[in-house]
Amino acid sequence: MRIEVKDLRYSYGEAKVLSNIALDGVSLTVEEGDFFGIIGQTGSGKTTFVQHLNGLIKLGKDCGSIKVGGYDLGDKKCDFKALRASLGMVFQYPEYQLFAETVFDDVAFGVKNFMPEVSLEKTQEMVKEALTTVGLNYDKIKDKSPFDLSGGQKRRVAIAGVIVTKPEVLVLDEPVAGLDPVGKREFISLLHRLHGSFVKTIILVSHDMDLVAENCTKAAIFSHGKIYAVGSPKEIFSRYEELQNLGLDLPVTAYLTRALENNGVKINSDFTVDGFINAVRIKTNGKIDGGEL
Repeated sequence: MRIEVKDLRYSYGEAKVLSNIALDGVSLTVEEGDFFGIIGQTGSGKTTFVQHLNGLIKLGKDCGSIKVGGYDLGDKKCDFKALRASLGMVFQYPEYQLFAETVFDDVAFGVKNFMPEVSLEKTQEMVKEALTTVGLNYDKIKDKSPFDLSGGQKRRVAIAGVIVTKPEVLVLDEPVAGLDPVGKREFISLLHRLHGSFVKTIILVSHDMDLVAENCTKAAIFSHGKIYAVGSPKEIFSRYEELQNLGLDLPVTAYLTRALENNGVKINSDFTVDGFINAVRIKTNGKIDGGEL
């Protein structure tokens, strides 16, 4: 599903008060198939923006337009339940969203809420598939309380509850917050598996520039409720000075690329780790100071 947002405006409280303006004429298109990153300082409008995409924040009158596939969020007849089944939202620390007595009931909630016509037998199949997809054993975990699980298991159950309806679009807000390096790698691997199956498009809101550089095909910079820039990670992170003036960090590979440039060594890196290493190898013919890379 293609996502097209035009001139989106939103204010908390009085729009006349500058500090209340969260989104100020945001226009952005996310194509089906994108692994799209959204970056920006805290308070730049990132989370407010993505919460509009499935109607968690309703589109105000004369506040722009939002179209997600065939859904027009400005249309009073828009089927928001069907939209939310097709566009899943994963918030920061999703394990805090768990609420039911059993893992099964927690994961099944999305089916019962968005697809009330689905039979119990089919619901069981969908819950089993979702839990299996996130790497959990259905038979061993379905009757357990989600509150008795480990932190990593809780996060996986929360994700299963979002993907159980097989959304075409998955929006994640700071999805790896609080995870250790191993947990982070496993979670990103899960996202890529989902992106290669029924999830056609992923939108990732993150302060982790290395995460965006390594995984996203495109990215947008938000600043003071506006879109500052849109492009590939290579295009975005090449703007060293501008990003730092906005108070943003750079990926480690961008810092290293910049350091090399400052010492007269210009490389053509896409800012992924592999891309950076290959660019250095090409520049040095595989050697640095006489030693193999």
